Amino acid sequence: MSQLTHLDASGAAHMVDISDKAATKRRAVAEGRITMKAEALEAIRSQSLAKGDALATARIAGIMAAKQTAQIIPLCHPLPLDAISLDLEFEASGLLARATVITTHGTGVEMEALTAVSAALLTLYDMAKAIDKGMIISDIRLREKTGGRSGDVRLP
Repeated sequence: MSQLTHLDASGAAHMVDISDKAATKRRAVAEGRITMKAEALEAIRSQSLAKGDALATARIAGIMAAKQTAQIIPLCHPLPLDAISLDLEFEASGLLARATVITTHGTGVEMEALTAVSAALLTLYDMAKAIDKGMIISDIRLREKTGGRSGDVRLP
């Protein structure tokens, strides 16, 4: 089992020193889903929610969240992000959110991509909760990452 990098020799949490790591292009893709009643899904699709355009709001929320990841996740490094995209796709009973984040830095952007997806899905919940309080946010996960010492990873 590999050593947990956010713990020091005594087991105390600390921020990893990345000062010796090369700044290379790093990319991460994360995704997640929200399932809901047909009525809520149709209201999002037709842009008839009282709160406005849920897709545009969720997209902006995801982008903003990616840029604030170090403020939310205690041991994340603040990173200059070169690109963030947040795509939302309708599915039979909900939506799929997919975030792609790119940086040229000494550490990866997996947390930024995961945070973007989480915020986008939470925003969709907030926008449609008047219609369906039973929506389910699920399957938030890393799909791929490229760059860095650990190399490229693609997950099913």
